[in-house]
Amino acid sequence: MTTTGADRDAEGVGKWWWWGRRRSVVLDVGLALLSAFECALEGIGFAGKAALPVPVGVLFGLLVGSVLLVRRRWPIVVVLVSIAVAPAEMGFLMGIVGLYSLAASEVPRRITALLAGMSTLAVFVVTVVRMRQDVAQADVGQPDIDPSGWYVPVVAVFMTLGLNAPPLLFGLYIGARRRLMESLRERADSLEQELSLLADRAEQRAQWARQEERTRIAREMHDVVAHRVSLMVVHAAALQAVALKDPQKAVRNAALVGDMGRQALTELREMLGVLREGSAPAAPAVVPLAAVGRAAAAAAEAAADDGPCLDALETLCEQSRLAGAAVEFLVIGEARAYPPEVERTAYRVVQEALTNVHKHAVGAEVVVRLAHRGTEVAMQVENGPSDAAAAGVGLPSGGNGLVGMRERVLRIGGVFVSGATDAGGFKVSAVLPTCPGRA
Repeated sequence: MTTTGADRDAEGVGKWWWWGRRRSVVLDVGLALLSAFECALEGIGFAGKAALPVPVGVLFGLLVGSVLLVRRRWPIVVVLVSIAVAPAEMGFLMGIVGLYSLAASEVPRRITALLAGMSTLAVFVVTVVRMRQDVAQADVGQPDIDPSGWYVPVVAVFMTLGLNAPPLLFGLYIGARRRLMESLRERADSLEQELSLLADRAEQRAQWARQEERTRIAREMHDVVAHRVSLMVVHAAALQAVALKDPQKAVRNAALVGDMGRQALTELREMLGVLREGSAPAAPAVVPLAAVGRAAAAAAEAAADDGPCLDALETLCEQSRLAGAAVEFLVIGEARAYPPEVERTAYRVVQEALTNVHKHAVGAEVVVRLAHRGTEVAMQVENGPSDAAAAGVGLPSGGNGLVGMRERVLRIGGVFVSGATDAGGFKVSAVLPTCPGRA
């Protein structure tokens, strides 16, 4: 921020006193010396009129003139001293510079007007008295000039305004200009801080968008890979068990493993293709930070247009049946089309729930329910207790399945519930609005 007057004073103490720059010191010292010299010369005449020794008058003039040294710090003192010594007809330079310094300073305007009026009145009175004396001395043999008429007051007014008005007006202009520059400097500093803050916020929004996109991609990869690979592992275990006893079933299981592997690769390739299309620019360009979040959101919407839908749930359940699970699929209500994001989320919830069944409840009976309602669609995957006689296949669990399902459902404004049942099984339920809204 801009350095204030108090800061400048604190910085100048000990080196330049109240001056902020070296040239200010040189200027004020020069003006003080010139004013002291002027007052010293005028002090000679003052000493003669006041019947004082000349050295006293000269010393008095030097002291009065040197007051101009403090014009930046105490301009009121300079003006008051110039007013006080006006009857002695000294300190004209000090009066002019003092009025300028007072008008250009931060002194309240009412005080400036009062002191300027006092200075003008003092100069006017001194000028009138001096001119009357001069005119009276020069009036011998010139009856046309009347010192008591209009001549002396009018000339005194012009001389007074000529001495006081220019420095006062120029000081007001310089003070206003200085305050304007200070205000513009503060506004520029404030604008710079605001721009920096906006840039930081834009960077945070862009980072948040990138993080959300990474989370979405990780969720998609988890759903695709976990389900397909889980089924592949189940079929591989069955293939190993029946390879010698039933070669025909082993062949069917091997074909299923191959089909599921190809499906998994196809879905991964589609997702990676969407990422490449959304992230590879045609040419290097400077992209505003604020556009990153919009680009990420557009990429997410584009990705949401493709993908599985509710019509594929029957095929999904059939794949689990082929893996040896007893899966029953029930549809309640009249099926209809939903927004792609709703159908995609519903499919992924059922898919991940079936994957968890293959991991944690081998041999359990599973019921998948899909209910079409007025303004929402609901799905439920409930499995019974695991078959103790069924051998597990040792599928690893990352602990992110339920978390990912909950994030998907809440993201479009749905409701997600999961937990153990009284019968010893597990149930996953989700309700999705037909018009999804961001939570």
